[in-house]
Amino acid sequence: MKAIQIFFVALVAFEHIYFMILEMFFWDKPKGLKAFGQTLEAAKSSKTLARNQGLYNGFLAAGLI
Repeated sequence: MKAIQIFFVALVAFEHIYFMILEMFFWDKPKGLKAFGQTLEAAKSSKTLARNQGLYNGFLAAGLI
């Protein structure tokens, strides 16, 4: 039972890390635009907000780990 719990916590932590990378570094790149369904103009205007979201996801991942 403990192994299953660790597996699921690690899975959620990995997802938070993945979204952190997407939001902080690839927000206005083709991969980020496709993942979030944004236009380049909208992504450039909300880049600061996306980095804040990425930082939040990073802290959540660190807390889980």
